[in-house]
Amino acid sequence: MPAGLTLNHFLVLSLIVFAMGLFCVMSRRNAIGILMGVELILNSANINYLAFALYGGGKYDGQVFAIFVIMLAAAEAVVGLAIVLAIYQDLRTIDVDATETLSG
Repeated sequence: MPAGLTLNHFLVLSLIVFAMGLFCVMSRRNAIGILMGVELILNSANINYLAFALYGGGKYDGQVFAIFVIMLAAAEAVVGLAIVLAIYQDLRTIDVDATETLSG
């Protein structure tokens, strides 16, 4: 265990990263910014998984879940960027408000 660091330190760090990600998702208007916010939220979950694995007995459950989340984030980035590129080809913008015109 790291010297001088407790589980609370990791949880506060995870909370800060989650809050930044949530703010990014809620405040951005372009799709790339929203995808970056989702990545921050997933990274905050990884911090929690690894912290609980470290302070919960040192088992590998947290690492396995963190690797699964990293694979999920990579797949989300690929699909998200493909959608963004498709929207940009049609509308010449990545503004999420402009996607309302796709329904018509």
